[in-house]
This record gives sequence, structure tokens and C-alpha cells, in this order.
Amino acid sequence: MNAILDRLINLFKWPVAIFLLFSIPALIKSVDFFKFTDLKYVAMCAGFFLFFIARSFMDGSTRASMEVLAHELTHAFFALITFHKIKGIKINQDDTGGAMSFEGEGNWLIVIAPYFFPLYCLMIMVGISIYTMFAPSNFILSFILGFFVGFHFDMVGSQIHEKQTDLPKVGYPFCAVFLFPANLWMIGSVLAFNSKSWDGIITYSNLILHLNAKNWDKLLAVIGL
Repeated sequence: MNAILDRLINLFKWPVAIFLLFSIPALIKSVDFFKFTDLKYVAMCAGFFLFFIARSFMDGSTRASMEVLAHELTHAFFALITFHKIKGIKINQDDTGGAMSFEGEGNWLIVIAPYFFPLYCLMIMVGISIYTMFAPSNFILSFILGFFVGFHFDMVGSQIHEKQTDLPKVGYPFCAVFLFPANLWMIGSVLAFNSKSWDGIITYSNLILHLNAKNWDKLLAVIGL
């Protein structure tokens, strides 16, 4: 099963990257979707900036440990959702990196996942959903979510460098095309969740698809088709 799924995912590697590249104007335009003056977003921004304040006081090894753990867990998460059995996760004692092993060949999503997917944010979002089943939403939840958005920005920024072993596996040209719009879409989805929970993510994604369709029509009109 996982071998078939891996081949299918690998087949769509470049089509997905090209689609995301085409989506950049829509992703930028979608900023209008968010009402940043809403107190939920104010609380989220406060959490975002607090992360970077806390980061300046954080011990270097503690920060590195958090990032390496998040990195390997994200690899493992995408391995699991593409039906691979995890063999083990290893974190180097000096916090310089780690490794995640699984059964099967694997696919490009497993390799590139930590560089665009905010796993800790997803965990917080699931936690918020469970919490709000029993209690009303509040600004503290938005604050916490914003804190981990800051963590994602910091982790991605610190782990994209020339010595990173994951990036050559999928190719630098692919990374150049895929990573920027993929991160925009993921962060936009987190922002949409902060506004209207999971329904907000669906609405946001539909908006991107709608704007893409309009941009495609404009492109066809320009080239005379």
C-alpha cells in the first residue's frame, strides 16, 4: 500500500510545486481575508512576538533540542499519514540533528515536511478544538497559537542552509519553487483557524482556489486563448 502511495505522491511532486508557484499572487491577495484588527489576531501577534523575545533569553541547547525534536516528529508524522511504519527516532546528544527511520521507500513529502509544515501549530489547533468543546474560546488560546507560529518561522529559517542533508534529496530547484508558497499557505491556514476554527481553513482554501481560477482566466485572456 505505501509503495503505491509513494509512487503516486512522487508523480505529483512537480505539478504540486508548479501549482503552488502559480498560487503566490492568490496567497498574497488573500491577506485581505484576515481582519488583523480583530482582538484574536492582536493576541496572536502578541504571542508571535513574545516567542522572539523569549528566544533571546532561551538557552541555545534548549532551543536546538526543541527544533530537532519538531523536525524529526514532522518527518515521522508525514511518514505515518502516508502509511509507513516508524522504526525509530534518534536525537543527537549534542543537538546537532537527528534521524527518523521508517519502513518502505518513502516520498518527497516525508523529506521536505519539516520545512513547511508547522506540526506544533497543528497540535495546538487540535488542543484548542478539544478545549473549546468544553469551554468558550479566549484570547489566551490565540496567544499560544501565535507563539508557535513564531517557533515555526524560527525553525524553518534556522534549518534551511547549505549543510542541510534533506534539501538535496528533493533538489534545490524544487525547494526554490515549493517552499515559499507552501509556507504561505500553511501559515494562512493557521491564521484562518484562529478566526473561524477548521471551517476557517476550508473557507480560506476555497478562496485561494477561487483567486487562482480568476488569475488563470486573466492569463488565458492575455495570451489570447
